[in-house]
Amino acid sequence: MKLQNKTVLVTGSSRGIGRAIAELMAAEGATVMVHSRQSGSDAEAVVRGIQAKEGRAFAVNADLTEVESLEPLFASIRAGLAQLGLPPRLDVVFNNAGINIPAPFLETTPSQFDALFHLNVRGLFFVTQHAVKLMPAGGKVVNLSSAVVHAAFENIAAYSATKGAVDVLTRHLAAHLGPRGITVNSLSPGATDTDMNASWLRENEQGAEAVKSMQALQRVGTPSDIARVALFLATSDSDWVTGQVLEASGGWKL
Repeated sequence: MKLQNKTVLVTGSSRGIGRAIAELMAAEGATVMVHSRQSGSDAEAVVRGIQAKEGRAFAVNADLTEVESLEPLFASIRAGLAQLGLPPRLDVVFNNAGINIPAPFLETTPSQFDALFHLNVRGLFFVTQHAVKLMPAGGKVVNLSSAVVHAAFENIAAYSATKGAVDVLTRHLAAHLGPRGITVNSLSPGATDTDMNASWLRENEQGAEAVKSMQALQRVGTPSDIARVALFLATSDSDWVTGQVLEASGGWKL
């Protein structure tokens, strides 16, 4: 129980890596806020699964591309914690919510570009701004980045740019929040078997084999692989780590 009595917000946690993080944090004793864009069955299913294993969780929803939605989001977080008899405190925030809109560089539209930056960067920035107001010394902010920032791949120039921006923000936020005893780090997964990557990992045998050939460990990552690294960044084990990008890629492109 490495997170006993801790409170954890995981954005975009109704599926994929976010879901795996939420479930592992709850298994380690945390009270987890399972976030989705809209209220619905996916986030509630995650909460029910956590509760079935005697964990504590509740669902919250907000469109993180709309800054106006953040006040109601954090009001619902405070209300949910109060219902559980807990103070309005956030110990860990995982900025996991994000999208990818694959498109060749020359065909990427302004609306696609804006959609990527509005959620992956702008949403992360302002969620963190709100969250740290509830965060005590010893708090943790973890931003989901991506190993694609280290290489040029087809059709993801704008997406890769958002993750590069996340890594830059991580360093700046670590410097700004360090005097308060709050650490900020990026978690950078390699190719991971999620719904976002289904078209080139699950449904494309050639693509999956190509990915495996780039990995020292010769397999595709799973959400639970990433969640276990996230756990390190959420606990006191990582108290002396801040402003860093921790890659969890199975030895990608060594």
